[in-house]
Amino acid sequence: MLIANPVLKPRVATVPLVLVSAAVSIGCVLFLIVVPAATQPWSPAVIVSGGVLLSAVLVLAAQWWTRARRRHAWAVYANERWAMLTATKLAAGTTTEITVLSVDEVQPTGSWITINWNRFGHIQHAWLEALPESIWPGSVLLVAPDPEQVRPGMPWPETYFIQASDCLASAPADGQPSTRLPGIVPK
Repeated sequence: MLIANPVLKPRVATVPLVLVSAAVSIGCVLFLIVVPAATQPWSPAVIVSGGVLLSAVLVLAAQWWTRARRRHAWAVYANERWAMLTATKLAAGTTTEITVLSVDEVQPTGSWITINWNRFGHIQHAWLEALPESIWPGSVLLVAPDPEQVRPGMPWPETYFIQASDCLASAPADGQPSTRLPGIVPK
């Protein structure tokens, strides 16, 4: 069973869905123009084709509705996570945000990941201790940096070790509010 990455924003429109929707819409328009113009009684073929078009419209409408609801639920989830991350940042001491670029290897005690230090634009490998919830590529983690590993004026460590207790909050990078000023919590 494939588990979807919950930090990626679900797409509502895809190329195949748009193309099929356009084809069905054109078919419906042509059907509604041609069939009433015919003066003969409707044949079984006309009734069957009308039923097929109606079924296709209902299936596509359900697909669009499901995708829109999934996107809305994800947006609510992302806003809640960012509100929690912002509140945690304001309540905690020194913190920084890192984005998980990839999960390279998962082990029972943690994961080898590649991270981007958002404030500094530095990309490096890191060991992340196992957390209560799964971390996915695209997650933004609020961490309390370890002063033993990162010091001003010193080179970056080759591998950064993130203890589970130093990971204070997480949120999806795609749902990051565009304006994030201190003290403003997104709604």
